[in-house]
Amino acid sequence: MAEQLINYASEKLWLKSYPKGTVADINPDHYSSLLGFFEECVQKFGNKPAYENLGVVLSFNDIDRLSSNFAAFLQQKGLKKGDRIAIQMPNLLQYPIATFGALKAGLTIVNTNPLYTPKEMKHQFDDSGATAIVIVANFAANLQSIIKDTAIKTVIITEIADMVPGAKGWLLNKAIKHVKKMVPPYNIPNAIRFTDALAEGKKHRHTTPPLTNNDIAFLQYTGGTTGISKGAALSHRNILANMEQLIAWTSTNIKEGEEIGITALPLYHIFALTFNCFGYLRYGARNVLITNPRDMVGFVAELKKHRFSIISGVNTLFNSLLNQPDFKTVDFSNLKVSLGGGMAVQDVVAQKWQETTGCALIEAYGLTETSPGLTTNPMNGTHRMGTIGLPLPGTNIRIVNDDGVDVPLGERGEIWAAGPQIMTGYWQHPEETAKVMEGEWFKTGDVATMSEDGFIKIVDRKKEMILVSGFNVYPNEVENAIALHPKVLEVGVIGVPDEKSNEAVKAFVVKKDDSLTEEEVKAWSRDQLTSYKVPKHVEFRNELPKSNVGKILRRLLKED
Repeated sequence: MAEQLINYASEKLWLKSYPKGTVADINPDHYSSLLGFFEECVQKFGNKPAYENLGVVLSFNDIDRLSSNFAAFLQQKGLKKGDRIAIQMPNLLQYPIATFGALKAGLTIVNTNPLYTPKEMKHQFDDSGATAIVIVANFAANLQSIIKDTAIKTVIITEIADMVPGAKGWLLNKAIKHVKKMVPPYNIPNAIRFTDALAEGKKHRHTTPPLTNNDIAFLQYTGGTTGISKGAALSHRNILANMEQLIAWTSTNIKEGEEIGITALPLYHIFALTFNCFGYLRYGARNVLITNPRDMVGFVAELKKHRFSIISGVNTLFNSLLNQPDFKTVDFSNLKVSLGGGMAVQDVVAQKWQETTGCALIEAYGLTETSPGLTTNPMNGTHRMGTIGLPLPGTNIRIVNDDGVDVPLGERGEIWAAGPQIMTGYWQHPEETAKVMEGEWFKTGDVATMSEDGFIKIVDRKKEMILVSGFNVYPNEVENAIALHPKVLEVGVIGVPDEKSNEAVKAFVVKKDDSLTEEEVKAWSRDQLTSYKVPKHVEFRNELPKSNVGKILRRLLKED
């Protein structure tokens, strides 16, 4: 069969597979900023429920009022347009209040994983230049240990149940702190309680500085192509464009003001930030925030309280739900959108999900640098299992060889993407930005094929990044941490298949001291790294395969 040469960008094969009524493009400048979008949602949906958590429901008007109070407080503290504020918490009502408050004050938000170690926090805060932080009390002890080495001056501490009114909230916070012992002791002088910040802000009015779509709204940290974590600078336009793309894709399924969405992925994760935090607002949906989705019994109990219509997550989340005996008794009669991203959706999980819920589990694909969505499967029954679907409206995709030339249709090549959702660059790392951008094209590092009707299938990763339950783990970072152990001579890290988390981290170690044990390596790693980066497997070797210049060859470790 002759090679079918193609110009992917001009031919846009995927458009012929678009569901009927789906637009080919979107207007990324429909709103002047995320605040213009938010204000429209408030005007449209007013007293309808916007967010729900721990039994408390806040309306669109409530979020507007409380976020304005928070914005006024931030400005009273001297924070000004462009300053960076870190937000470090699980899914709580405090998250949207702090987020929209920070945006109203013109700040740039640095989303931070609450499970980060002090070392990881320090890097992110140093790199971003954050001068303020909103952090949940459970992790304040970590902040205490590194704050003197950062530029952070304003610290707002919230407790889990701060938005639960009256005695119930007070008792719940006390139980979390004193009974469950979930809040290690900390001492951060001049720290302000989140509730006090809201009360203080209520006495003042905020002034929203002039914002444009080109202003940076979020710094989302990622390893990018290689090495240490970098901040993908996402503008208001980037986030708005991707939200509009996702809305255009799902609009035929959605009824404004009538949907109930479940948010189990943390809102600090780019997938949940765009689709759940902003997308659900655009729908006028009630957004049910799940604080601890690892508590599967509690999670299923929460699902039983709602006739939910939208749910998003990663493969491991869907798989865990399916393995809960009580899950099949949940009411799925209203479920119309199940969206999987962050990692590959396994065929067996997708099949079982549809059998159990009656709703197809649709796979999407994207990266932090792309806000994140690039492709997704159709939701009209023409989805193709095992693929990442079709490019979203307004998104251009090429499949290219190592020279940046389009490969023949059906052949493997790297995915290059262009569109209004592509980041403005890595924060203060122009040299790293240059490595991944070729004009308007972002080099994803993922290798794929495209079919004649535009469906894309990931076949390999050009990058050596490891994907653990939807989170990126970069071998360099893990290797650097383990190499600091005094008994370690050399270390190489790869990802290996794992039924539960898609991939798991495996470390190959050459000992400097024969007494070194597997548990020592893991314990050391736990002190240095977030839990999902800690090696699940440790194998000791006499030597590691290397190139002629001494570089450890991870691909050979994979082949062993």
